[in-house]
Amino acid sequence: MTGGHIHQVNIDQEMRSAYLDYAMSVIVGRALPDVRDGLKPVHRRVLFAMHELNNDWNRAYKKSARIVGDVIGKYHPHGDSAVYDTIVRMA
Repeated sequence: MTGGHIHQVNIDQEMRSAYLDYAMSVIVGRALPDVRDGLKPVHRRVLFAMHELNNDWNRAYKKSARIVGDVIGKYHPHGDSAVYDTIVRMA
């Protein structure tokens, strides 16, 4: 609505355009690794959670469930399978 006028749009074309814009933002923002460090956002969240738990090479190990729980609870409010998959692929 511009200046009190209603513009008619083709709903099919508008939905295609809006979905394509959303899909591209998701792909660029989450699915593609960042060129600066090669990490996806979920990789960064896992590494940060492990750092916050003091999970270093010279300390006692932490169970993966603890790491996954912290990542899901604090930084990645999605299913745990994505975080487990990320940890396995990073190992």
